[in-house]
Amino acid sequence: MRRTLYDTEHDDFRSAFRRFLEREAVPHTERWEESGLVDRSFFEAAGRAGFLGFEAPEEFGGLGIADFRYNAVMAEETVATGTAGDGFTLGNDILAPYLIGLTTPDQRERWLPGFTAGTLIPAIAMTEPGTGSDLQAIRTTARREGGEYVLDGTKTFITNGAQADLVLVLARTGERDGRGMSLLAVEAGTPGFTRGSPLHKIGRKAQDTAELFFDGCRVPAGNVVGEPGAGLRVVLGNLPRERLSMAVLAVAAAERALALALAHCRDRTTFGVPLGAHQAIRFELADLHTQVGVARVYVDRCVQALVDGELTAEEAAGAKYWTTDLQCSVIDRCLQLFGGYGYMEEYPIARMWRDARVQRIYGGTNEIMKEVVGRAVVAGD
Repeated sequence: MRRTLYDTEHDDFRSAFRRFLEREAVPHTERWEESGLVDRSFFEAAGRAGFLGFEAPEEFGGLGIADFRYNAVMAEETVATGTAGDGFTLGNDILAPYLIGLTTPDQRERWLPGFTAGTLIPAIAMTEPGTGSDLQAIRTTARREGGEYVLDGTKTFITNGAQADLVLVLARTGERDGRGMSLLAVEAGTPGFTRGSPLHKIGRKAQDTAELFFDGCRVPAGNVVGEPGAGLRVVLGNLPRERLSMAVLAVAAAERALALALAHCRDRTTFGVPLGAHQAIRFELADLHTQVGVARVYVDRCVQALVDGELTAEEAAGAKYWTTDLQCSVIDRCLQLFGGYGYMEEYPIARMWRDARVQRIYGGTNEIMKEVVGRAVVAGD
């Protein structure tokens, strides 16, 4: 089905970004997977090319373009080229609204030029060892002492945690009868801020993930991002965009897996004929093709709704859980079509299979997503 989401400008952007990835990322992907992180020089190259923080005003190194369709193009091309790492998604899709939309003029002067140049690697720290999707249960605290906040607590599963220069930390600051939370920007090198060793994960091995520790960490009051006490509200307000980003990645991954499987079924011969000539295989491919096509149409519509300011929290949650479930199912079924070769690391489908699993967990587990949708449905919203 012909897509109508993109204009000529998006197509030109796609071509430029594809060339950038093929030149700066694809040749290094295997090394990044082995080392457990993406080179800082790659982010600097992305910054020079204008692919980081492009929503920021031009005076801070951005392009002043606030159109999530460009973000979607980047996600699709990252998947299509097999580029490792979540840096673009984290920076452009998740952190940009905080760093651009919530910061003060002083904060923008301090952080945005490095963010858009790729010399400042950001992270956001919400999840804790005992608290995953239930952000209201976080225990990290920040108490005000004069012109500073004293931050204590532990965060885990933090993407970019091992090399982040700036971490937005969601902490309980006590406003509104002790329930208030705030976002504090903690800069690398701040006394009391330490990092654990990189965590070893099933997949997404090139994306560094770490625990972060705050022990009497003194953060200037001027580093509060947004209104003090309103951190949870702000985070919840940005989650629909984050979850839609995951849905975009999920559909792109399902499409790539299907394309790999189709190519294999045309080339692989069994019992004297191409694998795709067997009726059972054709039926399987027909089902996969149809399901992925339906997902594509819905997610494209969600992207347009976000651009138009109409995407609801429950629509984003539904897109996230349905497409990431589909992503895992499609990739698993496509791997099966490769037989034993699908289980070999040198085949892209194998890495896609192990990388997909976390999609159903982060950004809020899919069970929580169903709760978000279910509450809205019951309430008649």
